[in-house]
Amino acid sequence: MFNIKNYGSSSEDDSENEGTNTENSNETMLTHLKPVDSSLSLAKKMEICSAPLVTPTNNEDERVLVNNNQELMHNPKYEELFAPTYGPENPFQTQQMKATRNMLSGYVERAHISEFQFENQRRTFTSYGFAIDPSTEPTTDEKGDAIVVSAMIAPPVETEGKTVFETIKKRPLDKKKRNKNDKPEDVTGFLGPWGGYEGERRVMKPEGDEAKELEEILAKRQKKGKVDDDKPLEEKCILHIDKATDYLGRSWIEAPRSETQLRSDTPPDKCFLPKAHIFTWKGHTKGVAAVRWYPNTAHLMLSAGMDCRVKIWEVYGDRRCVRTYFGHRQAVRDVNFNNSGKKFLSAAYDRYIKLWDTETGDCISRFTSRKVPYCAKFHPDEDKQHLFVAGTSDKKIICWDTRSGEIVQEYDRHLGAVNTITFVDDNRRFVSTSDDKSLRVWEWDIPVDMKYIADPSMHSLPAVTNAPNGKWLACQSMDNKVVVFSALNRFKLNRKKTFVGHMVAGYACSVDFSPDMSYLVSGDADGKCYIWDWKTTKLYKKWKAHDGVCITSLWHPHEPSRLLTAGWDGVIKYWD
Repeated sequence: MFNIKNYGSSSEDDSENEGTNTENSNETMLTHLKPVDSSLSLAKKMEICSAPLVTPTNNEDERVLVNNNQELMHNPKYEELFAPTYGPENPFQTQQMKATRNMLSGYVERAHISEFQFENQRRTFTSYGFAIDPSTEPTTDEKGDAIVVSAMIAPPVETEGKTVFETIKKRPLDKKKRNKNDKPEDVTGFLGPWGGYEGERRVMKPEGDEAKELEEILAKRQKKGKVDDDKPLEEKCILHIDKATDYLGRSWIEAPRSETQLRSDTPPDKCFLPKAHIFTWKGHTKGVAAVRWYPNTAHLMLSAGMDCRVKIWEVYGDRRCVRTYFGHRQAVRDVNFNNSGKKFLSAAYDRYIKLWDTETGDCISRFTSRKVPYCAKFHPDEDKQHLFVAGTSDKKIICWDTRSGEIVQEYDRHLGAVNTITFVDDNRRFVSTSDDKSLRVWEWDIPVDMKYIADPSMHSLPAVTNAPNGKWLACQSMDNKVVVFSALNRFKLNRKKTFVGHMVAGYACSVDFSPDMSYLVSGDADGKCYIWDWKTTKLYKKWKAHDGVCITSLWHPHEPSRLLTAGWDGVIKYWD
């Protein structure tokens, strides 16, 4: 910091300059060792100037400015302040540093030019790419104009050398002719402001290259197997046995007379664990998705395959494949008989549910909601056999009437795809499970769930089986457990009955009870079959049944120790 002071003259020699000193008494003067521009501010001068040492003498001419002093002992004159620097030059200063500067980037001379003209030319150069050459000896172009042209911007044709502040005549736009009819008396032909232009096309279609590209894209999509929903696959059926009837004219669909236990209404007294593999049904070229016993007698079984086919097989006698039903474009997800077994439903990933005649193989009707059906089931009551419900991928349970083919009810409360539908409480209610990890209980024909069971610890339940006595629901849980709910009023989770040990995460492996309710059986993702004791939940037996996933395991309702398993290896096995 500098101590800057004003000193008045008291000597005789300075008495002549008393008036001058009085005038300058309020001014602060700095002494610089090198010339400084007078236009700089005081603060700037303080920043760049070093205060010299002043040796006081009575003679004004003999005053000497000496470096490295902190105070000015007199008011120096203009000539002193702007005197050249005394002493040796700084050898470390560059030529640029030695140069006189009046601004950060150098020295600017005052130019006698109007600020408006300067801004005008600058803006014109920025916008149009040219400006008048300001130099004293300008270079002229072919026309004789002295201009500077930008290498970045091409000057517009219509500017004609004009600046941005001058108006330019723009090319008139080609005005379209409008269709006019403003006569209100012309009721039919009145157009008003909605006339549009002559030759205007309201619907624009792609032309040329765009049209070709779109055609190629559509062709590729169709090749990928984009099925036209309006054209279902034509159904057909193959009978694999020589005659549809025996020598007495009885149909192949009837139960064999020799197996008397099939006509019994009571289950076997005591069931036993199966010990040996006794038969294998082969016929599906891909995995088996579901298997169902023929109602009441279970002398036939129906299988849904991922090869788009449904097959019906004999369980007794020669154990042949009796019929194959073709009618789906994609894998069949679920099959279910009606109460008599004369008809069955097949639900597939081609978004169709089809109703078939079991004996003749005819497709009676087709149903679709344009969404994938995951399960389809007839209403078990005899007076409601014309109604069936289907759980779909769009979170709905849809009820169809097979007589009219129309949707009669929709249950739309789930938050995920519906996986299973199970009738309980003498068929007055049904239970549905979904990918939203909840279980909902519905009154028949009332589209609002009467009970909603969901818990943070619950997982998705992709397979549910009703117990033979109707009191329990065994549910395959995605956390590698079989959990049990009460099928009566409260639908409470029975925490004491949890069956573990198998690995089913990600697969809808079905669960089944033995007819006397002493055992619970389930497949798993490794192709193993597990049997637990119902009362103690203890694992009694497990064995390797299939190469792929063991998706279905069914205990024969009239045999004490016979078990059927089906897997994604395409085979169905029978154990005893």
